[in-house]
Amino acid sequence: MTVTSQSSGKRRLPLLLLLIALAIAGAIALSVYVSNFLLGREPSVRTSVGGPFRLPSSKGELLSSADLKGKPFAIFFGFTHCPDVCPTTLWDMSQSLERLRAGGLGLPVLFVSLDPARDTPQVLASYIDAFDTQIVGLSGTSDEIAKLARAYRVYWKRVPGKDGDYTLDHTATVYLMDARGQFAGTIGYGEEASSRDAKLRRLIAGEPSAVGHSGS
Repeated sequence: MTVTSQSSGKRRLPLLLLLIALAIAGAIALSVYVSNFLLGREPSVRTSVGGPFRLPSSKGELLSSADLKGKPFAIFFGFTHCPDVCPTTLWDMSQSLERLRAGGLGLPVLFVSLDPARDTPQVLASYIDAFDTQIVGLSGTSDEIAKLARAYRVYWKRVPGKDGDYTLDHTATVYLMDARGQFAGTIGYGEEASSRDAKLRRLIAGEPSAVGHSGS
């Protein structure tokens, strides 16, 4: 009888441990849900894109996110020594802005330099002069630019060249921000003009269909 009792006890032990583990997991899940509810957030995890800024602009004045409150805008990160991606993107955006303007529409497009050591506001002003007047260049200190780039989940890396020169690898995405300063989607590098224009029109109109999609 003693042997039978011990064997039965051994069989019940794994089941007891499983029930305890399930109870602990349930308690943790409940506490996370309650915490999120009390903080006014849904339990799901959402990646935020964007953040506040106040930086010297190519217009010769400081521009801040507060200045753009109530206005949708597009923002792109690059540098003036960029051989192809940056000038191509700025040209594409200039063409879109021209077409939008024909319909009485428009929005600010921000070009944030990831190379502030070389791209002063004056350099940016000269560079952007070749593109649409609604495009504004932003520079700043290395720390300010790094903080903003991280807030937008931008990748960038300095790549050494010859004779102390260098270039940058970086994200080639235009970020679309709505009138509340919330992330509303992206425009990909080389995206078709019709898709690009449609996204900008939806952004200006405040249509939720533009939110969170990189497609048209």
